[in-house]
Formats: sequence, structure tokens, C-alpha cells
Amino acid sequence: MTAALILSGGSGVRLGADIPKQYIEVNDRPVISYCIERLSCHEEIHAIQIVAANEWQEAIGGWLEIYDINRKFRGFSLPGENRQLSICHGLADIREYADDSDIVLIHDAARPLLSERMITECVRAMEGHDGVMPVLPMKDTVYRSTDGKTVSELLERTQIYAGQAPEAFRIGLYYEANQRLCPDKIRQINGSTEPAVMAGMDVAMIPGDEGNIKITTKSDLERFRRLAAEQVRSRCDQ
Repeated sequence: MTAALILSGGSGVRLGADIPKQYIEVNDRPVISYCIERLSCHEEIHAIQIVAANEWQEAIGGWLEIYDINRKFRGFSLPGENRQLSICHGLADIREYADDSDIVLIHDAARPLLSERMITECVRAMEGHDGVMPVLPMKDTVYRSTDGKTVSELLERTQIYAGQAPEAFRIGLYYEANQRLCPDKIRQINGSTEPAVMAGMDVAMIPGDEGNIKITTKSDLERFRRLAAEQVRSRCDQ
């Protein structure tokens, strides 16, 4: 079994919008609906769990009626103090209906351009591994600065990668890795894969998708609007 955990508890303050970015409408539908539909339609996803604040759960429920085409939604989980604690809440709820040997696929609601191929490759790459993370190679020269003002050293960019979502993990091992960091160290975690690496889990890297953008800024949102509009035009031309 593979359960998808959609993280939709963020406030999106960096975007400067009146509502969280994942609920902004693009092409007359909320951003979160795009990944819900993609996950619901994928044959290797068997359940969907969504982390969302109480005040948005009713609205999401209405969208699920439209976009959860295969009715895979299993429940809501409440957000935590940070992203990783939200993941912990979702994991605890998923373990109520999934086995520890099953897979959890963690995805951000603010990444609406999730492709069928990316889901497939993440799930299938789990064979023989504890986790999988899509990555993109660094194209630019990368430097480290200890004070944020001057260059301290040049880093070897061939050894540095940018991580993407979705990330996949064995539920039991990943849950235990997170629990070892509670209650304090978990609040310092910035990336989903970090607890797995700290716990010594075997996490494989697979090629990411440059089109799988995360909406963080206004320019990201406008880029998604353009891409979504192009997709609509492409379907209409067929």
C-alpha cells in the first residue's frame, strides 16, 4: 500500500496573499486540487491523507468531491508547529490504517504540477530502499558564507543537489526516525528527508522534474498561472 500525505497546513506568508497559497484559485480551481486529482488518478496511490487547519477542512471536503476522482481520501490531520511536526501528525494518523512496511509519499499542496511519471518513479524506486528523494543537480557555481556577507569557500557543485517533493519512505522506519527527534530537535528540521538521513536510513536519489515547481513567491504563482493556462489550451487544441 502507498499512502499519499499532502501537506496543506502552511500559511504562505511569503506570498503576501490574503489566504494561504495552496487555496488560491488558478483556472477557477484551488491550487491544492491539482495534486489531489493527480494522486487520486494514479493507480499506485491507495490512500490520501491531508494535513490542513480546521478552518479549511470544510472547503477542502467540497473540493474532494470534485477532484478526488477515485475516492481515496482517508482523513485530515492537524498541522504542527512546523512542517516536520505536521508530517508527524500525518504519519500517526496513516499508521491507523496502513502497515509499517507500507510506503508514505509526502507531497506539498503548493506543488501543483506533480506528474504521473514522478509518482510512478518514486514508488517504484522504493524497491530495496528505505526512502526515495527526487533531486535536481546544481547548475550554478555554489559558495558557502559563514557570515552572509563574504564568501568563505567554493563548494563542489557535482556533489550538491536540490531536493524536491514528493519524497517516499517506509512508514514504520520513517515514523521511528522522527520520534527520535521529539520533542525538541524535530523543531529544527527543515527537509523531510533529514530525519531519515540522521537515522541512517537508506535513501535513494532519483532524477527530479524541473517542471515540478513549488509556489513560494508571487512570481512562482504567476509562472504556474501561465503553465496551467498553456495546459488548458493544449487540451482544447487536441
